[in-house]
Amino acid sequence: MKKLLYCFICLSSAMVFSQAKVKDTITRRANITYSQKGNAVTFKPETPPLIPIAGAPKPSYSYLWELGDGHYSKQAEPKHVYKKKGTYTARLAVTNNYDNGKPPATRPKKVAVNEIENDPSQDIASIADQNGFAILKNCDPIPDQEMVVVLSYQNLENYVANGKIYLFYNEKEFKNNNFELLDFRTYAGEREVQENTIAAVNDLDDSKTYLATAENTFKTKKYKNTTTEEDLEASLAEAHKIYNNVSIVEFDEANPSETRNIFYTFKTTPEMIKDTSATVTMRGIFVPNRSFKNHKIKNLEMEIVTSHDPNKMSSTGSLINYRLVRFKRVKFKTRFQNDGEGPARTIRLETDIPDMFDKKTFQIEGMYPECPICPKDEVPTTSCLDTIIKQKQIFFTFKNIYLPGSNQKNVKEKDSTQGFVRYSMKFSEDFHKVKTKSRTAIIFDKNEPIITNYATTRFLPGISIGAKAGYNFYPDLEKSTSYFVGATLSPFKSYRFYWQVEWVNGLNTYESDIAVTDNTGGNQDGVKQLQRTTTTTEFKNINWEIPILIRYNINNYIGIGAGIQANVNVSEEKIQSLKIETFEGPDDRFLINTRSASTSVKNSFTGYKAGLLFDLTAGFARIGPSLGARYVMNFEQNFNYIQVYGIWKF
Repeated sequence: MKKLLYCFICLSSAMVFSQAKVKDTITRRANITYSQKGNAVTFKPETPPLIPIAGAPKPSYSYLWELGDGHYSKQAEPKHVYKKKGTYTARLAVTNNYDNGKPPATRPKKVAVNEIENDPSQDIASIADQNGFAILKNCDPIPDQEMVVVLSYQNLENYVANGKIYLFYNEKEFKNNNFELLDFRTYAGEREVQENTIAAVNDLDDSKTYLATAENTFKTKKYKNTTTEEDLEASLAEAHKIYNNVSIVEFDEANPSETRNIFYTFKTTPEMIKDTSATVTMRGIFVPNRSFKNHKIKNLEMEIVTSHDPNKMSSTGSLINYRLVRFKRVKFKTRFQNDGEGPARTIRLETDIPDMFDKKTFQIEGMYPECPICPKDEVPTTSCLDTIIKQKQIFFTFKNIYLPGSNQKNVKEKDSTQGFVRYSMKFSEDFHKVKTKSRTAIIFDKNEPIITNYATTRFLPGISIGAKAGYNFYPDLEKSTSYFVGATLSPFKSYRFYWQVEWVNGLNTYESDIAVTDNTGGNQDGVKQLQRTTTTTEFKNINWEIPILIRYNINNYIGIGAGIQANVNVSEEKIQSLKIETFEGPDDRFLINTRSASTSVKNSFTGYKAGLLFDLTAGFARIGPSLGARYVMNFEQNFNYIQVYGIWKF
């Protein structure tokens, strides 16, 4: 029996420990393998199993190969022919789509090319269709992960050129930096340079620098496509005004039509804004010839994500200044990817629209597949985008299109399986300072809908400074007068709950005590006299009140609040007046003499009081003028009072 009991205890213990969850500390890795024939090398990744997400499409990997000689590929198993003998370092960035884990880490792989057998004539693909300047990324940024940015430039001139490239990152509008530059790799002799000021056409005039000043105003451009500009100083000053950091490289002897690539490895910081619908940018400025000011500009837009999901919704309204939004357009973007085994002919996007947006201001900013808007009251026979605006939603329908599937045969470029709709709207006439969120249901042909993340609109707190003046009533004090002026500090135009801090400078006068004593005696002639002594104590002080409140706006016109208050006597004057009256006889019918005297004592910071307060305002509760009444319960007796005031918030 004892042996049976012992076995039962051991078995139970084993079951308990076997069910304890062990934290997985093993880093997932992807290995680079390759097969080689002379200078022709075929690369192949060895990747760990994917971890599906419940309810999401089938997980998959996407790749960015850096082949060690300036070329790159996004194919899963690229074949590359090297031009020269040597040892090349191949790198691989793997992105896990619809996967419930971190991207696999990789290590560089050395490839030795000892002989040239195959035709090495292949060059880096031309980017002339992108005006000779392009920026791409291997994935959207996830906080505390690495990502690769490829900057490509091409000499479109008919002569050998020496130029310069700027890559700006970390926008100043965000509180913390979003990116840390870990490394960049060049393959055509490019070199990093430093510039002490924002500007810099060094080869034109080394004695001059160009600084941005408060007098300069810039119209911020989005640079979705590569644009050609001529005022280099203005472009650099604008970029420095928007971004905290810049990486600068110079290049020499770029031949006509030659295309080159530079590879940057960034680490996204843990402090990266946690809003997973926010859009961040990097900006590249390409100066084809350092002797001229002509240059090209391109922005790289990225949505911050928590997982690599090609079906996603984002917004430029993640952090908006509420004072400046009246005429601002908020842009939204819905991305989608066909992960099927065949092409999609019809794609329907059912997008939520928050009430605060004016649907009459809706306009399309861009789309892919690119096609015209469908004609009204006609059955379309060609590719087009149909838009239907309802009370709570906007329906986008791509009709008669061809979007290949990522699992379709002979589809090697996954970017060709992705599309998007970008649109914008203004705010309604009357909207409140509240967070909004919306998402999209994506329907490919007749398949089940795929639901995106929420795209949010959030407002910066902002600061509202107010002027305040009023009068205090002290019911328990004799002959008191109390005037004050002050200032308030609170978030700008809060909707419901908000905090408010005040500073008030008060001028107070009150009598704290009046003492009267009578003495009966006689003068030297023996005549009876009454002597009455009246002692009056008066206080005059300047005090500072520092209330801290939690307030709540019931509507646009009425607000209530409660909080605590500290009261400090900054300066106090105590005046004691003595009045001696002499009467003939035993009563005060015949006054024969009056004498007066007074003493004054001044002190600083003589007292401290604290209390609770309850507050009511009527007028313009969120911004502008209003009237208020407040009851203050001091913890010290005889100092409870009622305050009436006017306030104007700016």
